Amino acid sequence: MDAHESAERIAEVFADFQSYFSKEQDLREEIRSTVRELEQTAREIHAVLQKVHQKDGSENVVNVCKSTESNFETARKQFKELSAKIPENQYYRFNDHWKYALQKLSFLSALVTYLKTEKLVSREETAAMIGVKLRQAEGFHMDLDDYLIGLLQMASELSRLAVNSVTAGDFHRPMRIAKFVAELDAGFRLLNLKNDALRKRFDGLKYDLKKVEEVVYDLSIRGLKPVEGT
Repeated sequence: MDAHESAERIAEVFADFQSYFSKEQDLREEIRSTVRELEQTAREIHAVLQKVHQKDGSENVVNVCKSTESNFETARKQFKELSAKIPENQYYRFNDHWKYALQKLSFLSALVTYLKTEKLVSREETAAMIGVKLRQAEGFHMDLDDYLIGLLQMASELSRLAVNSVTAGDFHRPMRIAKFVAELDAGFRLLNLKNDALRKRFDGLKYDLKKVEEVVYDLSIRGLKPVEGT
């Protein structure tokens, strides 16, 4: 092979590389476009749920949660659209693009479930609510870490709700929130967390619990703590 043929061969090889990079860049842009829509949907749900922090929020919890149903339906459609864009067996190659949106929607599903039932949402319920699978073998899925981070974000929101409930004159809700967050903290303490991001987020749970306990303590010393059963 002479110098001219060698140069042509190298040019062909690198042209193939450029074609590969261009296709991947186009795919990433398509993914980013859908993820931006997902993030917008999550922001809209979060904005609606902020109404529970308002003065009449305690009285309108059911209606506030109901008004998010269409947004969750939109999120399910967007995840289906996103899933169709991901090449087979390449979930983890691109999942850094949607991980934040997935965690936020996990948090929002946990929050809505608590507001409606005052119970902990299961991982299965979360996956169904936002339109993803549970296991990697099933395709586009939600990792356990994403579900757990969503629960921890919910605890932060509930600690804020406890404070705002007192401001609104609802002295029962902080008591129930305190019990729930304490039980959530006890559950997390059973885990040997290895994920740095998850462990760091878990470190914040003790402050959320402390904040809620301080609300309950303040109600107690002011003589406003409701008698159990009233």
